[in-house]
Amino acid sequence: MSDSIITPSLVLLDADAGADAEAVIRTLAGLVGDAGRSADPEDLIAGALAREASSPTGLPGGIAIPHARAESVTSATLAMARLSTAVDFGAKDGPADIVFLIAAPAGAGSEHMKVLSALARALVRPEFVTSLRDAADDAAIVDLVTEAVSPKPAEAAPAEPAPTDKSLILAITACPTGIAHTYMAADALKLAAERADVEFAVETQGSSGTTPFTAAQLDAADAVIFATDVGVKGRERFAGKPVVESGVKRAINEPDAMIGEAVAAATDPHARRVAAGDGPAPTDQTAAGGMGIGGRLKQALLTGVSYMIPFVAAGGLLIALGFLIAGYEIGNSHGDSGLSNGAYVALNNSLWNLPPGGLAEYIGGVSFAVGGAAMGLMVAVLAGYISYAIADRPGLAPGFTAGVIAVTVGSGFIGGVVGGLIAGVVALWLSKLPLPQWARGLQPVVIIPLLGTLITGAVMYMLLAGPLSWVNRSLEDALNSMSGSSKIVLGIVIGLMMCFDLGGPVNKAAYAVGVAGIGAVDAGAGQWEFMAAVMAAGMVPPLALALATTLRPALFTEPERENGKAAWLLGASFISEGAIPFAAADPLRVIPSMMLGGAVTGGLSMALGAQLRAPHGGVFVLFAMNGTWWKFLIAILVGMVVSAFAVIAAKQFSPKAVAA
Repeated sequence: MSDSIITPSLVLLDADAGADAEAVIRTLAGLVGDAGRSADPEDLIAGALAREASSPTGLPGGIAIPHARAESVTSATLAMARLSTAVDFGAKDGPADIVFLIAAPAGAGSEHMKVLSALARALVRPEFVTSLRDAADDAAIVDLVTEAVSPKPAEAAPAEPAPTDKSLILAITACPTGIAHTYMAADALKLAAERADVEFAVETQGSSGTTPFTAAQLDAADAVIFATDVGVKGRERFAGKPVVESGVKRAINEPDAMIGEAVAAATDPHARRVAAGDGPAPTDQTAAGGMGIGGRLKQALLTGVSYMIPFVAAGGLLIALGFLIAGYEIGNSHGDSGLSNGAYVALNNSLWNLPPGGLAEYIGGVSFAVGGAAMGLMVAVLAGYISYAIADRPGLAPGFTAGVIAVTVGSGFIGGVVGGLIAGVVALWLSKLPLPQWARGLQPVVIIPLLGTLITGAVMYMLLAGPLSWVNRSLEDALNSMSGSSKIVLGIVIGLMMCFDLGGPVNKAAYAVGVAGIGAVDAGAGQWEFMAAVMAAGMVPPLALALATTLRPALFTEPERENGKAAWLLGASFISEGAIPFAAADPLRVIPSMMLGGAVTGGLSMALGAQLRAPHGGVFVLFAMNGTWWKFLIAILVGMVVSAFAVIAAKQFSPKAVAA
């Protein structure tokens, strides 16, 4: 039994495992650790809580399936609790009394993932859940689960569709981890199709592998359902098919409605369809659980920023390292060459021909030059992946080109955003043009990149170069000219944005503006002060909560006190997400308290004139602060104390807020 995915020691029956989801997860992760299946249960807990924060794992019928992959997990494991008091895991129909913690090794093989997905599929069946509730002891639970997840004979490839008068609906299901929701959504849709007497096939794009649709199935399909939280692989296969799209949880919660919508779309000539080529077709009609044009634009912008940040982090830190090794003069212009001192040193010297400053100047120059090259790609990557998020692969060429043009004409970050949006919309429009059959194969690889790049480039040069450059210059001039009260107000706004959603869209918007500023060729004190305020304010929430749990531990739960210990390092490293567990448990008291301290820090940082030339790193890049590091630290310490005392006061003198 020791090799079983679940054993009696991993089962709690009719137990009180805690008052909230985090406490239950910690209890079950402790069982996994006690069973010798996790070398570090905290690693498993952190992964499960991060998954819970991105999307609650509560399901209809009083079930919850928190899950995670973790380096510390040594073998695929299930820990189960049948709770005496149900706990809220975010399901719409109420709290859960049956909770399975699914623990997968970080490098779990396909066989492990098939076992875990089998449990997820079994939980869709009402009779299985009833058996779990009626089981007399932990041995009965183990027998039920083992039978449900036992390997079944390999399934044959899907049969070719036989002639029928019924609609054939195809579905793709996929969730970020590919462990549970992917397969539960697939089975929920399958059962709903049986109830509706509809022909149905599903392709699960998850961790345990899948059998792709056959060509005959694709040809015969009347409509397709995309129930995914991530991109659909091979979306172009469904070009022209009516489509119903949503997140994966809607397929679990409302499978009958989605099947009904797909059947209706199959006979509706005006139904939304999968765009030709690779791109998704946007719509201004938002289906339940779907995404309207506003949501798609936000998703496109965040996609661009998320792909841009690694270039910024690598480039900015290398530039800062160049300053540390060779001094700030390495960033100055070198004569009439048009190069920085760093680039000139890197290009004209070698290990066997060192510059006058010796090895330090040469290594610093190379670091600065490499960092500058990475930062130079920032706007192009931003624009390219904004376009990619709108039109998929055909949008990459026009999007990257728009970003390069934005840099060329001096419109910078703003030009990259506008250019990426234009490129994506143009590529998407071109993908929907009706073309002869012989030309369709050329559409995504030749026609769309060629015409999309030409149209986008022409618009950028002929219509938008001047206005966007003027806007960018005006913003830079305004930033550099700010002083006194106006600068302090800007710092307060920065602090509020950084602490509002702790790594969410508002936080990322402020951060993106900061890194775009220091990445500009003519960046100066204004941009460096903006970046310092961004980083200082972003460090406040985890540091403040770490301080609060140290000063008044009795006001916090045991898990929060443990999180507080880790928050010291997370805050010092500029990882605002270290405050998320506290905010998720008590948002109405934690978030306003963090915003108060963040506003104080942002305003004080700007008032003191702290400057920062690196886009990330927290206290580990104090050397990149132009000698203003003490001002930076003062701003952080004051804001940290303000937030800590604010959250202590809120918890001590006001009733407990309801978690959102």
